[in-house]
Amino acid sequence: MSLISFLKDAGEKLWGHKEAPAAHATDEASQAKIKDANLTASAAIAHYIDTQNLKADDLTVSFDSATMMVTVSGVAPDLATKEKIVLCCGNVAGVAGVNDLLTVADTATSAASTFHTVVRGDTLSAIAKAHYGNANDYTKIFEANRPMLSHPDKIYPGQVLRVPAP
Repeated sequence: MSLISFLKDAGEKLWGHKEAPAAHATDEASQAKIKDANLTASAAIAHYIDTQNLKADDLTVSFDSATMMVTVSGVAPDLATKEKIVLCCGNVAGVAGVNDLLTVADTATSAASTFHTVVRGDTLSAIAKAHYGNANDYTKIFEANRPMLSHPDKIYPGQVLRVPAP
């Protein structure tokens, strides 16, 4: 289990133009609306993972608007898929963190990646230079973040990226 922090104001806007559902109401009707909104948000994140063709057995995604946390569990086929699922959950506007309860079926896979939070002015080349010592290794980072990244130039501040071990 691990808790991974994200910038809640950056990421995919799965809730349209609205913020994630608020969780401060105390009356019964408002609590029911919050529960429904959390279920809708959970389903939207699960759908986003599915659109990225990331599969895990018994995948469960739940969003808690009080903490702005996503909890994700299930069994990913490999470590890379696990990391990508966690990033799909966290790189969503309105999500401040991910409680990662995923396990991995094939534990003989490569070493865990490091995560890099993009800041203003970052490029994949600059990130590669910082992590690998060679700006031309940006393709390793791009490929490690596919299908979430569609083009090497389409990264944004606050986005969290996988940087595979050299």
